Amino acid sequence: MDSSGSSHDDFISSSGMHDMEKQTKNVDGMADEVDDDSPFEMVRTAVSNKDSPELPCLTFRSWVLGIGFCAALSFVNQFYWFRENSIILGGFVVQLISFPLGYLMALLLPKRTFNTFGWSWSLNPGPFNIKEHVIVSIFAGASVGTAYGIDVVTIKRMWYKSGLGFGPSVLFILTSQIMGYSFAGFSRKFLVYPASMIWPASLISVTLFRTFHEVQSIGGGRFTRSQIFWVCFIGSFAWYFIPGVIFPALGFLSILCFAAPGNIIANQLGDAFNGVGVLNFSLDWSYISSAYTQSPIAIPWVYACNVFVGFVIIMWVATPIGYYTNTWDTQLMPMYSASVYTTNGSVFDIHQVMTNNGMLDVEKYSSYGPLRLTFTFAMTYGLGFAGLVNLISYIALNHGPSIMEQMRQARTLNEDVHMRLMRVYKEVPHWWYGVTFVITFALSIVTCEVYNLMPWYWVIVATVIPLVFTVPIGIIQAISNQQPGLNVITEFIIGYARAGDPIANVTFKVYGYITMAQALALVSDQKLGHYMKIPPRDLFIAQLVGTIIAAFVQLGVAFWLMDTVANICTPEGFPFTCIQANTFFSASVIWGLVGPERMFGTSSPYHPILYLFILGALLPVPFWLWKQKFPTSWIRHVHTPLLFIASGFMPPAPSHVYTNWFIGCFFFNYLWHKYRNAQWNRYAFALSAGLDSGLAISGIVTYFAFMNVKMPDWWGYNTHHCPLAAHGMSSYEQPV
Repeated sequence: MDSSGSSHDDFISSSGMHDMEKQTKNVDGMADEVDDDSPFEMVRTAVSNKDSPELPCLTFRSWVLGIGFCAALSFVNQFYWFRENSIILGGFVVQLISFPLGYLMALLLPKRTFNTFGWSWSLNPGPFNIKEHVIVSIFAGASVGTAYGIDVVTIKRMWYKSGLGFGPSVLFILTSQIMGYSFAGFSRKFLVYPASMIWPASLISVTLFRTFHEVQSIGGGRFTRSQIFWVCFIGSFAWYFIPGVIFPALGFLSILCFAAPGNIIANQLGDAFNGVGVLNFSLDWSYISSAYTQSPIAIPWVYACNVFVGFVIIMWVATPIGYYTNTWDTQLMPMYSASVYTTNGSVFDIHQVMTNNGMLDVEKYSSYGPLRLTFTFAMTYGLGFAGLVNLISYIALNHGPSIMEQMRQARTLNEDVHMRLMRVYKEVPHWWYGVTFVITFALSIVTCEVYNLMPWYWVIVATVIPLVFTVPIGIIQAISNQQPGLNVITEFIIGYARAGDPIANVTFKVYGYITMAQALALVSDQKLGHYMKIPPRDLFIAQLVGTIIAAFVQLGVAFWLMDTVANICTPEGFPFTCIQANTFFSASVIWGLVGPERMFGTSSPYHPILYLFILGALLPVPFWLWKQKFPTSWIRHVHTPLLFIASGFMPPAPSHVYTNWFIGCFFFNYLWHKYRNAQWNRYAFALSAGLDSGLAISGIVTYFAFMNVKMPDWWGYNTHHCPLAAHGMSSYEQPV
């Protein structure tokens, strides 16, 4: 988004902000001041600068709908998580369906008032309002992403053949999920309150809420946002029947494979599953707005360019060079895969090298042979280190002084109209978050010790990692909608400390990495609540209850499927092949069972990738120096941490998702935004919400409608039109 790029460059600095401190502090007066608004265009477009503090929020209706949707989405998303073609139902679905249900409850429920222990409440306090609608979405937000700890439960049972049991699994899931609350609460002053912390994905939700509840007057078109939303919803719903059921090949249109189906190089370059996805296009919105990239409308154009340039360098330049020069004998394997291999290119069998208690048997490993990775998979870990170091270097150079200033003036710096409107509500006291941390931290130690997941002192070390990284990584996500992960650093630390212990490795990763990821998910919801003027204490309760419900339901679904689906997590169990858990399992073998010393030590061929951290540390320096000398140069739009974003999802993401996402960004957030700006302001987020919601509902309908229907086996029903990409270059014999 070129027109606002310079403003986003100063996402921490207060130099580009309005002088909010000189304005009145009266909340009611501020609500009527049209000119008192956010300094950021995206926020002004989506978020109202008014509030109605008298609107009820945590009502009987919001409790019933919130708990119901939380349980329903937890079931559906966990169910799909085990499938080859996973679909994530997000908050847009909840926003869409809860709206008419809320109004129906307002029409049907009695308006009688009850008194319970001196507290007056009603089943029906009046019309279903926007704040109830938001709090329902907050409840359900805990169920959108499946609990990361379930990966551990799944691979422990399905791959390592040592089940944890339901009770211990509940403790493990709850402690790892809820501990993030404390870090979310302690980082509010840096990630929620400042106006410069935009959280772009939240703006789509804000627009959809206002589309349902407000009649808005925004120039740029003759249609209302509601009309655009429903047109896009119906169109997306109907269209998904084509690529989702009838013609799945439309999701993977590989030009290279169609042009040269018998050429292995064309297959490897063009395939999205085992290749790098060059000229592989999609007409399926689920691959344009995917779980790995999210909506192309939810990120400013300048940041999309940074992410895509990083993808091109890694996948289209570095990977083919490394593969076709046969670096690390990678031609024995497919070009792109999350599996682990032996030195002859066959799939690595962990049971050939393990003891009876699930540890590495060094003698067996020496006899069986060392572990080998595809070039991209190996580079992903080196780039993970580089990305983390780069993040620290970039923040220190560009925003270090501003961060220190925020720490000194956290309650007043960047205080915009939304922050001042929120001061009418009681804040969540820090001791709430402190108690939450103490309880979950103690239970984490008990769980890990009693059930032999890892020694108690490593729980302490794991909690230090999110303490250090939550704020800097949150800053990146708040401006770009992209989150660098800590999985590599956590795997590296515990891999050296507990070499040969894969379960301790993944357990440490959950507490060290997922605690931060969960904290940032909660912060994102807090920013949504901040924009929508939800009382912070109501928000805290909704998040906590939603997380607890989601943990029980998701774990129940996981145990049900593992108990009842034949051959689950194997190719024979299609479609329940557990593709995401397989990537998690491979990481546990690399960092836990084999360990970083054997995989990346001085005697390993993969040792040089560790030195990529030097690249990460130095990369921001020349751009920073150039910006100091030429502050208005295009270089100011280069944000080096975003260059490493794509590598965090490659693998297991299909390699064509970033290409199609970027094409969407170009049309929506460059051409449309630049040449029809008023139209973009009016319709962009409503269009995105309609497309995402229609896809999500259609995904459910098509699954249940066609689950027992055998579709005709024709060319368009096959998504794998690059079959040679599954072979290694040197192990494939090209037919004459």
